[in-house]
Amino acid sequence: MEFLLSAEQMKHCDSDTIEKIGIPSLVLMERAALSVADEICRSGCDLRSVLVVCGSGNNGGDGFAVARLLDERGVRVTIAFVGNEDSMTEETAAQRQICENCGIKISSNFMQREYTVIVDAIFGIGMSRDAQGRYAQIIDWINQQSAFKVAVDIPSGVSTDTGKILGLAVQADLTVTFAYRKIGQVLFPGTEYCGRVVRRDIGITADRFQRGIPNVFTYGEEDLARIARRRPYSNKGTYGKVLLIAGSRGMSGAACLCATAAYRSGSGLVRVFTTECNREIIQTCLPEAIVTTYRDEGSDGRFPAKELEEALDWSDVAGIGPGFGTGRLQEEILAAVLSEYKKPLVIDADGLNLLSRQPHLLYETEASVILTPHIGEMMRLTDNTKEEILEDILRTARQFAREYGVVCALKDARTVVSDGSRVYVNTSGNNGMAVGGSGDILTGMICGLLAQKMPPFDAAALGVYLHGLAGDAAQEKHSAYSMIARDIADQIGEVLKRINDTEERKEE
Repeated sequence: MEFLLSAEQMKHCDSDTIEKIGIPSLVLMERAALSVADEICRSGCDLRSVLVVCGSGNNGGDGFAVARLLDERGVRVTIAFVGNEDSMTEETAAQRQICENCGIKISSNFMQREYTVIVDAIFGIGMSRDAQGRYAQIIDWINQQSAFKVAVDIPSGVSTDTGKILGLAVQADLTVTFAYRKIGQVLFPGTEYCGRVVRRDIGITADRFQRGIPNVFTYGEEDLARIARRRPYSNKGTYGKVLLIAGSRGMSGAACLCATAAYRSGSGLVRVFTTECNREIIQTCLPEAIVTTYRDEGSDGRFPAKELEEALDWSDVAGIGPGFGTGRLQEEILAAVLSEYKKPLVIDADGLNLLSRQPHLLYETEASVILTPHIGEMMRLTDNTKEEILEDILRTARQFAREYGVVCALKDARTVVSDGSRVYVNTSGNNGMAVGGSGDILTGMICGLLAQKMPPFDAAALGVYLHGLAGDAAQEKHSAYSMIARDIADQIGEVLKRINDTEERKEE
């Protein structure tokens, strides 16, 4: 697990390390600058002519120190100070004086020359408003240059907290960030402006959090060990029974994909509750599944009370929505499930569209609910615009989860999962997963993890991560252009093989 920090949290880490641990600010600055200089030299870029653009804050101080360290290595360096003399921090003023003492040129007409490398040390994580005036002109000029561009901590103009572009931002090829990655380096569009991100330790460690552990994080492959090991003495009941209320006329594929993913993710038994017309298709597609059907046409479209009650009682976990339809009968089934079910429940796709008509049902249910909306479904659930949701996607998911007492997995290029407090930001996956049926696979995977008694938030977060890893494996095999949802399901097993590798590494 890797923490992702906001600007405020990172500033607290800095100040606590300085004031409570006793590491001087200039020492942290020197370590930061050394890490940037090292990464520049490692990158293989052309070092014939380097420009370091420095602001007034401590990010500018980092830049001055980078320039000096490169100069010590024989690199031809020019410094451009573009900040305000009157607002220069004490540390930055000290680093500037050292550079002057070393005879390093500080240029006022830097735009008149060409450079092979440009280092952005203008704002760092402290920028909170749009770049304007001279700063906007400088950022625009940097972006127009053919030089290799390196950002110190974060590209100037990228919001540290949201990834939003503050008017204009430096388009870096390499970003060297300190201690922890920042939220805005992971979220779009900020992540596209960071280029390759390298995180370097400078003496600010997790055991030095003085104000609580950060509640935004992402996963790495070591987190596959969170999935419980299969026990030697076990049976199909050991790994849980999943009920999927899915599929309608012409939409049997959603139920098949969802059920396949639930099995592939480790559940012991999967039962599909669907319309009668889908029975033969599902039994042919997935003979391992149990199939219970109801009629939804004409006079036979009665509410299947007895069948639904029996299926819900049988299950340990339920999922509802993939290919389900949005008719009157489906609306009644969803209301009944939310009213009667008291176990983990995943709602997706048409289930979310039905829920948007009666969101008050979430206040009344005793089920442990996970919702998996994409942006369009979230618009219907909240009556917010796309722009309002994406303005701060973490806040959107967190507030919705807190208001309704659910886990919200808000799907986007960077899916975020929140229980109202914690926020998981997913970094696995690729654009080949933007294909019909991909969401059905995710629903089945989350249900499969829930069936193995994983807590709802953990199941949602890890399910999203595994879904992305399976998508990455499918992309490697088929290419992003040729992937279909079934390819993702087919790669779940390949990803889960890595659990043994992770455990073996732990034991070494």
